[in-house]
Amino acid sequence: NLKSIEIPEGVTSIGAFAFYNCGGLTSIEIPETVKSIGNGAFAGCGGLTSLEIPSGVTSIGDNTFSGCSSLTDITIPDSVTSIGNSAFSGCSSLTDITIPDSVTSIGNSAFSGCSSLTDITIPDSVTSIGNSAFSGCSSLTDITIPESVTNIEDSAFEYCSSLTGITIPESVTSIERYAFRNCTGLKSITIPKSVESVGDEAFSGCTALTEVLLEGGSTLTSESFGEVADKVVTRW
Repeated sequence: NLKSIEIPEGVTSIGAFAFYNCGGLTSIEIPETVKSIGNGAFAGCGGLTSLEIPSGVTSIGDNTFSGCSSLTDITIPDSVTSIGNSAFSGCSSLTDITIPDSVTSIGNSAFSGCSSLTDITIPDSVTSIGNSAFSGCSSLTDITIPESVTNIEDSAFEYCSSLTGITIPESVTSIERYAFRNCTGLKSITIPKSVESVGDEAFSGCTALTEVLLEGGSTLTSESFGEVADKVVTRW
């Protein structure tokens, strides 16, 4: 029956699963004294609509906001350096989010199932994007992967059915299996010559794909792309 809560000044940490499944909780005020928020602290708080994370928090742990299905607005401060596994998974009302330049890693399934997310900017500080990080972000239309990233992991953008364009930087050396599987809105993609391997079914189910453009000098062949091999064009 808990509807709202104000955590008093002086509290420095919120423990793991502290408010787990408090489905009726609609608002919470966290003081600037809080420096640590535990794993799953707000998981399943389906009534929570907005939240401001204090500026001293350095990491968003695993499952911290998982299943916060009414969350539309959240501010991540520039003190945060990592976003944990499934941190925002299932936040199906979240429409946009800004990841600050301080963040270096985005965990596995961090934003999976954020089906209303239309826009997200990944800063150049990010060097690691985990498996299934944006899987099922079915409203996401465009994304730019920063040049600091070297691998596009398993299922990273799987089922991003509204994704029409994506920029893969020359820093990327591998695209893992299922990376873009069932991105049914994806029409074309350019693969830089830096990419040395493409995993199984990386582009399977991309039914609108008309062109996979390989940059000249690439060591890849059309056979590297499985069922979309007939869409591969090499630009010399």
